[in-house]
Amino acid sequence: MKPEKFKISFLSISLITLLSVTGYSQEGSGSRWDPGFDLVSSYSWRGSVYGSGPAIQPHLELSGGSLTAGAWGSFDFNGFIETDIYLLWRITSLLEIGITDYYYPDLSYFDYSSESGSHAFELNFYCYPGNFSFQAHYVLNRAGGAGSLGGDKYFEAGYGFKSVSFFAGAGDGWHTYDPETGNGSFKICNIGIQAIKTIKLTENFNLPLMVQLIFNPDQERLFIVAGISF
Repeated sequence: MKPEKFKISFLSISLITLLSVTGYSQEGSGSRWDPGFDLVSSYSWRGSVYGSGPAIQPHLELSGGSLTAGAWGSFDFNGFIETDIYLLWRITSLLEIGITDYYYPDLSYFDYSSESGSHAFELNFYCYPGNFSFQAHYVLNRAGGAGSLGGDKYFEAGYGFKSVSFFAGAGDGWHTYDPETGNGSFKICNIGIQAIKTIKLTENFNLPLMVQLIFNPDQERLFIVAGISF
């Protein structure tokens, strides 16, 4: 699909979804706005760390029926900025599909070229059978500015208990990119454990705390990340 056609299609789908969800909300069918943010010690994603130092990660969602439209971002104190737009459709209680637009605001918003494009569009698939979880992702386009190669894939499986979960993921393309070769072969890049604890501050306010220990065998790196949600 040519970039310009895809741009028009994605923006059209986004607009239709937002209007549909807003319509549900106006009809009083249980739709809601959900704003919030996380404060994390560093921004980690699929086994890699982006930017440097602590980061603020705000989100804004509008949900109605089986549809969710949202925006998520990460901003550290050293200049790294990311703003993503996503659409999500809950097919059943166990299955969700969606699309994400990864965008970096220090690049031109309307640059959709393969050489320097600032948007990477990714199809998303999530499945939650019992305590297990599985996700699969596929990047549709090459975007030189955003860093996607086109056809980038990522798969992750996990198993969760009440307050701790384990996960392992593998991918190619921008997940395992090697600047010396100019490509990224399919490798395991994200193995970890996550623990969650709720800290009770007052009678009516709890603070969720998350800690992850992550190992990336492709980069030969081990790191730990902590975050709190508001």
